[in-house]
Amino acid sequence: MAWLFVANLGLWLAIYAPIQILLPQQAEQLDKANKVFVFGVVTGVGAFVSMVVVPLIGFLSDRTTSRFGRRHPWTLGGSAVGAVGLGVLAEADSVHVMTIGWCLVQAGIGGMLAALMSTVPDRVPVVQRAQVGGLIGISQMLGTLAGAVVVTELVSGLPAGYLACAVIVVAGALFFVLRTPDTKLVEKPVRLTLWISPREHPDFAWAWLGHFMLNVGNALGTLYLLFFLGDVVHHPAPETGLLELMALYGVALTAGAVLFGARSDRSGRRKPYVYLASAVMALAALLLAVWPTWEAVLVAAPLLGFGFGIYMAVAIALLTQVLPSAADRAKDLGVVNVANALPQVVAPLLAALILANLGGYRGLFAASALATVLAAVLMSRVRSVV
Repeated sequence: MAWLFVANLGLWLAIYAPIQILLPQQAEQLDKANKVFVFGVVTGVGAFVSMVVVPLIGFLSDRTTSRFGRRHPWTLGGSAVGAVGLGVLAEADSVHVMTIGWCLVQAGIGGMLAALMSTVPDRVPVVQRAQVGGLIGISQMLGTLAGAVVVTELVSGLPAGYLACAVIVVAGALFFVLRTPDTKLVEKPVRLTLWISPREHPDFAWAWLGHFMLNVGNALGTLYLLFFLGDVVHHPAPETGLLELMALYGVALTAGAVLFGARSDRSGRRKPYVYLASAVMALAALLLAVWPTWEAVLVAAPLLGFGFGIYMAVAIALLTQVLPSAADRAKDLGVVNVANALPQVVAPLLAALILANLGGYRGLFAASALATVLAAVLMSRVRSVV
């Protein structure tokens, strides 16, 4: 699990350092007047690619009979494709090339994620999954924070930032593959379908919908935070301000994941912690909706981190408990990942509409709170997990 933590750390760094800092800066360099639109298009198209590729990679991983194992080839191969995409971004001189590069990153890193996440139901007992989910949540936070430090403090310029991310994600994958065993599949499963019937598996469907809505709320609340700091809060150094907020967010996320992941495993209960996480995250978004100032952001960031830390710990446990088939774990978790990726397609479109016509950033954060609350309502319909 320690090496899973390391691999996830590199994975999330390679995703969030570009999303939070490098892609917005590149969008502004390529088309300053339309930076919001360019950023939304690039991230939206990339998320769509991830949404399609990840279940497919999971499907193939479930049926891989390589002598190197069924997961490791996809973990390492995905990191390599992601690194190539980051290299393309480092040299991108147009929006088209930028979009191609980010699509390669999303496809490669998404495939790596599908393989890594399947190791949780493969190897972790149910009674430990919330604690492991908490570790994965912490790795996501630390990857986000470390990525910001790397691309703002340790290297200078967009090309160096992208290339640093490429080296780190491949290194994390290599450590995991070389230091951990992998199960070998002798015979491929007979079932050959990507479809999961909501009628046959209603708990999976409700959990998927709730996970989707929470990710929509989280995306609406964080996707344009750098622009919010510059255009509304008028922070004198938005990138530095974002780094400070990410540090607060990260400490709070760690506390939420560690404290409540262990509590969830001890009690065997998942849904009460989902409700708590939803309430805390909605409160953070509403705070920014009614008080869009730097002081409010300093309060909202740790609140959001604390809530998301609780959610990450229990959501991974809950979602792995409602998977339809042990033989199709990676594919089914790939379908779960659609609930992570699709909001990155939907949220930029919704955000553009809200920012232009429905109250600007106040409306955006109010919508974030509403989506987060709706997520808890949907999760409450899951019957097989308490």
